[in-house]
Formats: sequence, structure tokens, C-alpha cells
Amino acid sequence: MRLFYASRDGQSLKISTYIAAKLATNGIKVVPEDLAAIPAAADALSGRNLLVIVASVRYGHHLEPADRFLAAYRRLNSEAPLVILSVNLTARKANKKTAQNNPYLRKWLRRYNLTPAYAAAIAGRLDYPRYSWFDRTMIRFIMLLTGGPTDPQAVVEFTDWKEVDDATTKIAEIAAVSPPPCGERETATATRLSLP
Repeated sequence: MRLFYASRDGQSLKISTYIAAKLATNGIKVVPEDLAAIPAAADALSGRNLLVIVASVRYGHHLEPADRFLAAYRRLNSEAPLVILSVNLTARKANKKTAQNNPYLRKWLRRYNLTPAYAAAIAGRLDYPRYSWFDRTMIRFIMLLTGGPTDPQAVVEFTDWKEVDDATTKIAEIAAVSPPPCGERETATATRLSLP
């Protein structure tokens, strides 16, 4: 298994690190890999029993490193099962968390004509003081339109860690039924995570 992330402000990295730690407690060893630091080359995609990507959305689009990764995955016709977690503020709403009803995730899957083994939208983190003036202004405008917080000093973590636990359980279940490639040593025996 390989776990990749594309993060702009650090929340996708935080979620990926959390997932890796939960998987490790169940014998599945994986290290989150920054897609901005590695090429989406054939060797990163082929010969794996499971690929997981956690990618942030900014201004309605997933980050470029994540786009390059999915383009390479599609081009190679990889047989490895794929799990996609889209991290976006729209997912703060209860009815915007699935591949069917989250507009960014739905559009992304359609763009690459993908049917992942599992896909979900996870709410991200809003941190106005950390953003540049332009980003803060744009995001405040989007929040105004969608009924979110607009206080320029607001810092709100919308991530529901129970949902991340549920996604981690799904990842472990998929890993358990996806046999590792020959020669790769990884533990994928758990059929269900026992989360603390």
C-alpha cells in the first residue's frame, strides 16, 4: 500500500498522518508521501495492492500534484485499487460528504473516469489568519455565499475525526482483500480496524 497526499495548508497532511498512525496500530505500515515532492511516475503506481490519495481543494479544484497523480493512474490503467479522500470545506455540510453529492469530488472522478474502491469528502480546516490577503478575501467571499464563517480572525477545524476513522476502517478492509504484489512485505490481514 502507498498513501499519498496533496496539501496546501497542512490539513491533508494532518489527515494522512492520522490515517497512517491508525493503520499502524493494526499492523499496516505506511508512510504518507507528499505528491508535490515526488513524480507521479509509473514506479509509484504499478505493482501496488492499494493506492490511497488524500487531496485538498482550493477554489473549486484539487491541487495540481493530485491531478497529475490521477492522470498518471488513468494513463497507466493501473489495476491497483484506489481510495480517494477529497479534503474541502464544502464537506462541512452533512449532505456534501459522498462522491455522489460533493461537487468537487464528483467532478474529479468524472474528469478521470474513475470508479475508486472507496471515495469520500472530508471537511478541512478554515484558518483565516494563516492565509494571504487574497486567499482570505476569496475564501471569506465563498463562505459568505455558502453560509460559513466570515470573521477574518476565525480558525475552525471542520474535520470530523470520526469520519476519518471510518475512512481508515474502509482502507484497512480494502487492503485486507487486495493481495500484496510478489516480494512486497506488508501486513494486510486485518479485516476491520479496532479503533480506540
